[in-house]
Amino acid sequence: MSGTEDLLVEPDRLAAELDRADPPTLLDVRWRLAGPPGREDYRAGHLPGAVFVDLDTELCGRPGAAGRHPLPDPAALQAALRAAGVRAGHPVVVYDGGDGMSAARAWWTLRWAGHRSVRVLHGGFPAWVAAGGPVSTDAPAPPPGDVTVTPGELPVLDAGEAARLAAADTGVLLDVRAAPRYRGETEPIDPVAGHVPGAVNLPAPGYVTEGRFPAAEALRERFAAAGVAEGAPVGAYCGSGVTAAQAVLALHLAGRPDAALYVGSWSNWVADPDRPVATGETSGR
Repeated sequence: MSGTEDLLVEPDRLAAELDRADPPTLLDVRWRLAGPPGREDYRAGHLPGAVFVDLDTELCGRPGAAGRHPLPDPAALQAALRAAGVRAGHPVVVYDGGDGMSAARAWWTLRWAGHRSVRVLHGGFPAWVAAGGPVSTDAPAPPPGDVTVTPGELPVLDAGEAARLAAADTGVLLDVRAAPRYRGETEPIDPVAGHVPGAVNLPAPGYVTEGRFPAAEALRERFAAAGVAEGAPVGAYCGSGVTAAQAVLALHLAGRPDAALYVGSWSNWVADPDRPVATGETSGR
């Protein structure tokens, strides 16, 4: 079981930790799907000592057939994390603009890369400000870190594995996009509308509200209602693997650290015109 304190940190707890002699490394990963860039928010004000890390260019690979936010090149990721001051075994806290999505993808990426001591600031930058936390416009220059990226420390799905999980009698592939996108009624970003055949729709508001997660028992109930059974495989996807990373974080909070992320998600699925596309409501299983 994953403990909440190992995954999330509240503003008051973080403030106390930042007063210590060797505080956690802070990464500001604010991001918007349609812009403007999160770096502008960072320059306007951030947690003291935080270093900005760009989701699009530093935590993910280049967009293409692998998806809009594919896995990063391990060497490039290691260089970016070291430049941000990430040290081997040293705690990291990531935060975003409050919706919890880019922070969850940053959390997932660091964990996938082998850095286990990473938490998400619950509620992000707005929660910090609401709690009276100080804000700075100074851009720190941290000493280079020494983290070593060892990819593969969290489970991932490729398109074939996602298809097999969605079609399996046991296990579930969660599609966490909004219901109209899942049903194929609209698709504002990718060239084809619909979902992976056999996937079950559980839109993100079903397990997180404005970047804040309910208690573990409530999460377990919500995932169980979507067909997530104890001991059976579970994976998640969205448009490009950002919102789905938040679903994986929620599954960890619910006690499912084995949850897999289909990193390429729908943007990878539809890159191959031979892959089947389903529309309408959840298929019978």
